[in-house]
Amino acid sequence: MNIRDVLRRAARSYATRNAVLYDGRFFTFEQMWERGCRLANALLSLGLAPRDRVAILTDNTIEAVDFILGAAAANLVRVPLYARNAPDAHWHMLRQTRCRAVLVGAKYRADTAKLDRSQLPLLEHRIALAEDYEDWLASFPADCPAGQIDSDDAYIIRHTGGSTGRPRPVSYTHKMWINACRDWFYNLPKIDIGDIFMHSCPISHGSGYCFVPVWCNGGINYVEASFDPLVALRCMQQHRVAMTFLVPTMITAMVASQPPRTDFSALKCVQVASAPISRETLLRARDLFGDVIYQLYGQTEALPITLLRPSEWSSGDPGCDPLASVGRPLPFADLEIRDIDDPTRSLLAGEVGEIVVRCDGQMSGFCDDLGSQDRFVDGWVRTGDIGRQDGSGYVYLIDRKGQMLISGGYNIWPAEIETVLASHPDIIEAVAFGVPHDVWGEAPYAVCYVRPGAAVAERDLIDLCASKLGSYKKPLHVELIEHPLPKTAVGKLSREALRSPHWTDGARRVGAV
Repeated sequence: MNIRDVLRRAARSYATRNAVLYDGRFFTFEQMWERGCRLANALLSLGLAPRDRVAILTDNTIEAVDFILGAAAANLVRVPLYARNAPDAHWHMLRQTRCRAVLVGAKYRADTAKLDRSQLPLLEHRIALAEDYEDWLASFPADCPAGQIDSDDAYIIRHTGGSTGRPRPVSYTHKMWINACRDWFYNLPKIDIGDIFMHSCPISHGSGYCFVPVWCNGGINYVEASFDPLVALRCMQQHRVAMTFLVPTMITAMVASQPPRTDFSALKCVQVASAPISRETLLRARDLFGDVIYQLYGQTEALPITLLRPSEWSSGDPGCDPLASVGRPLPFADLEIRDIDDPTRSLLAGEVGEIVVRCDGQMSGFCDDLGSQDRFVDGWVRTGDIGRQDGSGYVYLIDRKGQMLISGGYNIWPAEIETVLASHPDIIEAVAFGVPHDVWGEAPYAVCYVRPGAAVAERDLIDLCASKLGSYKKPLHVELIEHPLPKTAVGKLSREALRSPHWTDGARRVGAV
């Protein structure tokens, strides 16, 4: 089984039904599959061969959808670049993945024009998605290219998108992608024919995992070029959106936008993933959308892993706090908490350690192979996330392994501080990190995005952390700002952007006394 045949079969089954909504226009399955095949033939006409790697740098556009279909039809390996990255990151990704071609949206021509082509000897083609794109596309045949596709052929290379470090390339085969999509939707509400799935997040990222399942079930992939919270809410109501994928920062913006009274009666699933979401934001989202919030946990290296369904929010199991968790492992995923220093040793329920997982959607290694073996232990993937699991199976994220700070000999996880700060009604977003301290080596520091007109003071928040976490974990300072916190290229809060200015010695990122 391969993605091309799965997509083609659905295109035949639902030929005259709507498949894609973009910029106010509906496209049928037949129209979209023809567009994808034309692009496949256009790329092959350049001398590209099946299994070659081809990148794309654009927003959520009809061309991006064409490429999802066209790359699969031609058996080319799709390499999404991340539009919010700097040109240097694009160069890094193209070089790592040894791409022979890159498709570039109009907004990003200047970025790729800065690429040092001498450092990219394999990159032969830079294809501008220009004003004449439609005429160019129509000049190629609409027949699906022939040729055998093996289920173990590479289908896509996605880069990791954490808040620190260089992105790493992870390759998915056709079989892995199909399995990951199956597991992703296994315990979610059923996709019915004609259901509209709204992609407000970039389809180059997490939302892109949902494209194939929606297509294969006769749903409509509604692609929004950019995200504005009020516009997104209005469009969800106008088009009676049934499903969507959102990251926590987008949910926060939607809730904070104070939308007018809305009708979300068609909505049956809001997927939340890519980063932990606070209890308060979940509750506010439920007030806005209803009992339709499904929280997923996974990472590019292995997914999906856990799911928290609305029906589990009020679990009566003793010692459980589902709203503070990321749910329980999905039926087709194994999860254990292992000793941080000895990843072969499993810990007991309630003990804190590194989350290790095993699932059908896990990587076999990084494409560049550098450091790949460090991420495996006995065939399990080391996530680098620190957490615990209670006796009923609920998994609680505490922080990333590399984010821990040591203050006066005590281990402190910034995410614990962030959770407490975010519980305050005047706080929209919070980030915590370590800064140098002459006595303790380093000390916690926090930056909070406060609501307009908020009366909360720094001392209130420091005292709140002390009362909830203990005095040694309270932040030394809490900086209050009235604008959103910086985000990474994939929309996660960036600790490093706020942390770096506090460390004048670029070689040292931990405190010393």
